[in-house]
Parts: sequence; structure tokens; C-alpha cells
Amino acid sequence: MDAQRRIFLAALAASACADALPALPAGAGSTGYPFSLGVASGSPLPNAVVIWTRILHDPLNAAAMPPLAFAVRWEVAEDERFSRIVASGTASAAPQLAHSVHVDVGGLSPARWYWYRFMLGDAVSPIGRTRTAPAADAMPDQLKLAVASCQHWEFGTYAAHRHIAAAAPDLVAFLGDYIYEWGPFQLRHPKSAVRSHESFTLADYRNRYAQYKSDRDLQAAHHAAPWIVTWDDHEVANDYANDRDERLNPKFLDRRAAAYQAFYEHMPVRLVLPRAGDFANMRIYQRYDWGRLARFHVLDDRQYRAWQACPPAGRGGSSSVVRRQCAPLDDPRRAMLGEVQQRWLDDGLKSSRARWNILAQQTLMAHNSQVPFKSEGDARVWTDGWDGYPMARRRLLDGLAISKASNPLILSGDVHSFFAAEISRDPARPRSNANAVLATEFCGTSITSPSRPQSRTDQYVAMNPSIKYGRSDKRGFMLLNLTPAATTAHFVGLNDVHDTAGGIATAASFVVQNGRPQLNR
Repeated sequence: MDAQRRIFLAALAASACADALPALPAGAGSTGYPFSLGVASGSPLPNAVVIWTRILHDPLNAAAMPPLAFAVRWEVAEDERFSRIVASGTASAAPQLAHSVHVDVGGLSPARWYWYRFMLGDAVSPIGRTRTAPAADAMPDQLKLAVASCQHWEFGTYAAHRHIAAAAPDLVAFLGDYIYEWGPFQLRHPKSAVRSHESFTLADYRNRYAQYKSDRDLQAAHHAAPWIVTWDDHEVANDYANDRDERLNPKFLDRRAAAYQAFYEHMPVRLVLPRAGDFANMRIYQRYDWGRLARFHVLDDRQYRAWQACPPAGRGGSSSVVRRQCAPLDDPRRAMLGEVQQRWLDDGLKSSRARWNILAQQTLMAHNSQVPFKSEGDARVWTDGWDGYPMARRRLLDGLAISKASNPLILSGDVHSFFAAEISRDPARPRSNANAVLATEFCGTSITSPSRPQSRTDQYVAMNPSIKYGRSDKRGFMLLNLTPAATTAHFVGLNDVHDTAGGIATAASFVVQNGRPQLNR
């Protein structure tokens, strides 16, 4: 039995006998507050939601926790004062899973708000607000959705999360780079950041999550609504692809397993694994229905992708190449999602009865050539994004067209810029009757991570007709309002990413009408 399997089974055994475990007395092992990382909820179904916390007194000193499992009490109520408790119990916070707690609370009513909390000894956690999805056959009047990604600790404050919480969304979708695997442990927003203190071990990744989740504004966004999440590269290593990283480390899969385990330990997700404890191959792609209003196809474009084409000699990862000079780009065998996930997506699109079909995924899908070109072969493309996997993108879009799924919306992150685009079956070629608009893409900027100058983004927009809007000089998030008749997307930018108390302004807004994938300002 491998080590990861033993860890998982030990945690399950601890959970099964949680009622027999001692509750941690106030102050045991530390004089700190045990819920220093707050609480969270996610993965909402019509009758269930996952609630989460991690017992940790000092976010910057996880080693101070005693190597014991503790019985953590939890409650879910219909009101914030907990006068109408609908579910309660005891769960184990086991050291094998960093004293994290995941409770999949079932037996709930659809389409309603709930409040939840955890208790350990005399300590009571912050109160989180969550909600269930609507019933499968219901058509809700609206869904307010916040979308965020890319929150490098060293490059700013998490003021965007304070504004997400204030917007009171029904749901938050986070599209990757929740943590960055490198960066000094120091105060925020230095003039510059040096790539150092890179994470390689399980303890490293746990420490990074604890640092990030200690932020009060990030906690507030988790306390405000349930989240659905996927990962990108920096939860593991910059530009990793499948089983290879930039360093060409022969033991990279061990590092990836540690990073995946830490991701699970800190996210309100349901664990779906090929076999118990196999964190090296953890499945994150999921499907969530919001009644008949929206279906979320939450994708993983990291774990199953082919290696990036034409990397520089001696390393893996991305590069910028001229398409005609990189023949592997057009190899039809190169995948982004992998065969199994692609079939799963095709099946989910074909079976969908939702008014809006949302592909929640990591990076810009629109063609984004970096230089002017006369023919497609002249395009200079970045090999880590969808442009680096043109045949895989074509398979996805072919499947989308064949499925006839209603109103496809592609949500993206990763590139630290706002983009609004109209996606055709072949995004690199001019529009025609045979290459009509198939889907609408909204790409959100980063919470903190920096981007290119706006002048360069203006050039990108001018060179790529499918991209109708681009803004790279703002950090922030997207706020979408979905109704049966239309989806409105607001690009919300911070006035100053370094100011915790700073304000926001809407940089641009777009409307997509039911049955018409074109963008309208």
C-alpha cells in the first residue's frame, strides 16, 4: 500500500470514530485561535454542500500543531442566529490532512441560503453563509456569479475579495492560481518580487495555503457564498504540463502529488479519485447544474495536457514561437483536456438542458497572436495557452457545435487581463457562414498578479478580430448576472491593488442575449 493511500485511509478511520476523539481544550497546544484560516463552503448541489475549515492556531507556524486528531463540531442552520439548526455533527481534524475538515452536508432544501459554523473546545469559528443549487427542473430568475483568479500574495492586497463579498453573489467561481508556488514570506506589495522560496514538499504547499488563507478579505469572500474551483499551474509549478515541469525534474510527480493533496486540504471540494488516497491523480473536473438556468462544466487543462510544443533547449514549459516554425503545434494527437475529459465534456454538453452552458476553465481560448500576420502560419503564439494547442481547441469547439448546447459561455483567467471575445469554430481565421460565432468568452483579470502594459494589449486587440475588448492595467474580478433572457458581464477593476481600503469601478460591461452569442456593450 503506497504512502498516499495510507494517509487517506488513516484520515477516513479517524473520521469514522470522531465522536470518540477528545475535543481540543481552549488553548491546548497554543494560545491562538484555532480557526485562524476562517471557513468556506462549495460544490453546491440541490440537496447538499461541502463545508470546510482547517484547525491552525498560527498560520505561519503550522509545525506548532500537535500531531493529534481532534473532534470538531459543526452546525448548519436556516438563520444566522442558529435558532433553526437543520444539520449538525462531529468531524475529525486529522494531522494526516493538515487538520482540515470537509463535511458534505446532505438533506438540505434546494435554492435556499444556510449558515454554518464549527466549534472546537470553547472556540467558535466565524459564521459562513452558503446556499444550495436550485432543483433540477427549476428555472431561476437569476444567478449572480463572481469570477476570480490569479492572486499572487506578494503583488498586492486582496481588496478585490472584499468587494466580491460586498457584492453578495450567489456563487463564486475561482479559475486557478489560488496560490503561487514561490515568493518570499514577507509583507505585501514590494516594489519587485524575486522568485525564491519555491514550494516542493507537502509542508511547503501547506504553509503557502495557510499564508494566503490568513487574509481577512479572502476569508470574507469565502464566508459570503459557496465556491466552485479549479486549478491552474501555480498551485503546483509554473507552466507544468501533465507529468513535466520547467525543470524537467524526474521526480516531478511526487511534487505534483504533494501540491494536489494540499489543494484538497484547503478547498471546499468533493474528493473524486481513481482510488482512495491517490492524490497524484486527483480528478478536479466537475459538473454543476444551477437548475435549468446554467450548467457549469468545470475543466482541468493542466493534468492531462500534452507537453508544450517547441520548448527552449534543456527545459520544459512555455515559449513564444512562430507557428510555421513549430510543426508539433499542428499534431492532431496533442491534447489539452485528455481523451477521457473531452468525452466527459462532450457528453455533458449533449445532455444539457440548461439555458446557459458555462465552460469554467483556466486560460484565454480566443486566438491571441502576438504579432501582425498575413497568414495563420505567420502568427507568433504563446505555447502554454490554447493557441499552443490549436487542434485540441478545434476538437473542443467541434464538440460544442455538434452538441447544439444552448448559449455557450467560456470563462477564463490566467492571463491577468480582461478580455471579451466572440469564439468561432476556428478562432484564427476570418468569420464566414462556415466559421460563424459559436460562443462568447469572458476572461477575467487577476486579483493581484501583474500584467503587460495597456498599450501592448491594445495592439493585441487590434491584431485579433475575435477579441472585442482587452484591459491589462487593472486588477479585479468579473461579476456576471445570468437570467433566462440574457447574461450581463461586468469587468470590475480596483482603483489601487496596493490599497486594502481602495475602491472599484466597472471598466466595461457586456450583454449576451439568449440565442445570440454576439457581444453587446
